[in-house]
Amino acid sequence: MNETAPNPNVVDRTSRGLTIAGTRITLYTIMDHLKENWPTHLIRDWFNLTDQQMRGVLDYIEAHKEEVEAEYELVLKDAEETERYWREYNREHFAKIAAMPPKPGQEKIRAKLKARKAQWAQSQ
Repeated sequence: MNETAPNPNVVDRTSRGLTIAGTRITLYTIMDHLKENWPTHLIRDWFNLTDQQMRGVLDYIEAHKEEVEAEYELVLKDAEETERYWREYNREHFAKIAAMPPKPGQEKIRAKLKARKAQWAQSQ
């Protein structure tokens, strides 16, 4: 068997998209880490993949680069739209929660949280 040939048994197309066979891990998740320049051995270890699975995923991505990249962009766009929808949907609810007075005994915790938020905002 040729070592560089993509292993078709490593990647499956499921209702979630392209996934690593026998797992719930999508290629899009792996690509997130690759795009953030994670070393492949750390990705493999983080997701508890075998060397064969990791090599198969990388080979598949390389062999189907345009198709996988196009799907990855659609997944990112869909995730952004979903996040935007839920932020807007929950905006009023979160505003009500933020405006609620602290429960008795939580004044110190709330003050500490407010100070940390202010500190964080200044560092940005």
